[in-house]
Amino acid sequence: RLGALALSARTPSEQSRRAVIAARLPSGRWPARRLLVTAVDAVSGEFVVFDADSGVPLVDAVGASCAVPGVWPPVTIGPRRYVDGGVRSPVNADLAAGCGQVVVLAPTRAAVGPMPRLSAQVAALRSAGARVAVVSPDRAARAAIGRNVLDPARRAASARAGFAQASAVAGEVAAVWA
Repeated sequence: RLGALALSARTPSEQSRRAVIAARLPSGRWPARRLLVTAVDAVSGEFVVFDADSGVPLVDAVGASCAVPGVWPPVTIGPRRYVDGGVRSPVNADLAAGCGQVVVLAPTRAAVGPMPRLSAQVAALRSAGARVAVVSPDRAARAAIGRNVLDPARRAASARAGFAQASAVAGEVAAVWA
């Protein structure tokens, strides 16, 4: 349903959105370190993971991963159109399976419908032996972000709140890397 909404929504053009994303990336090349970028096929609902070996340009993978249904246009890659990987899960922490140390940056702990729950993803990582820290907005950060996480007027206050929260979570994150 979200894919259908995305495909029918009036949004900026795909080309103009691609230009914005390209301008915000420090480089158009995939980094040397492993990077997984998630998206969901807008028609089939299939979850996909792009990486340096996928043959997909980084700007297109990031664009697909940022294509919030109804807000930004789905991204065309080959014959398919893709939307935000957050449609499947806000964190997709399960992709860190096999890693010994995991820091999850969770913009929200909420999951709707069949989305994999953050708690279940973290429990699976821990049961496999990973040390895991989860960082999500605290009360002050949630207040700064407000109800609309895409509201550009809230960016500065949200950044300040996140910076203030950093000292409170630094020890937990450091313990994962120790």
